[in-house]
Amino acid sequence: MFDSSASDTIDPRELRDCCGRFATGVNIITTRTAEGDHGMTASAFMSVSLDPPLICISVGQGAKMLARIRESGRYAVNILSEGMQRYATHFAGRPDKTLPDPFHDRHGLPILKDASAVIIADVVRQLEAGDHVIFLGRVRQLETAPAAPPLLYHSGQFGGLAAIRSA
Repeated sequence: MFDSSASDTIDPRELRDCCGRFATGVNIITTRTAEGDHGMTASAFMSVSLDPPLICISVGQGAKMLARIRESGRYAVNILSEGMQRYATHFAGRPDKTLPDPFHDRHGLPILKDASAVIIADVVRQLEAGDHVIFLGRVRQLETAPAAPPLLYHSGQFGGLAAIRSA
């Protein structure tokens, strides 16, 4: 069961700092259903409001993740750190069977072990938007690793801050 008592303790500045870890959209959306743990690489994520704490993600109408988020009513945005490119491609539909299990359990959801930040949200609204569905989520938990440099994606390439600056 999810502990919603923490939802009123989200500091707007902490949420802003956590969302600021999102560099160019390299994140993995995760959720849990009766069928198990699920992940999907996505670029459509943003902070919506600091008070109340809201974020949103956009999921394609044809994505398997759409029904899974609708079933669970919750999702986590795992903002990737440098060195997690293999997980980004794995969850983008190019499975890598040599990868170790990336998940650990946090607040009843699968979370990536080495993410630079994690935002856990409950779905509060869905909006049909063309070939996607936007899930507005109320932030319930935050985790950050401030020293972890972000994984960036630019011009079809993964890189870090120095690589992007020199491009």
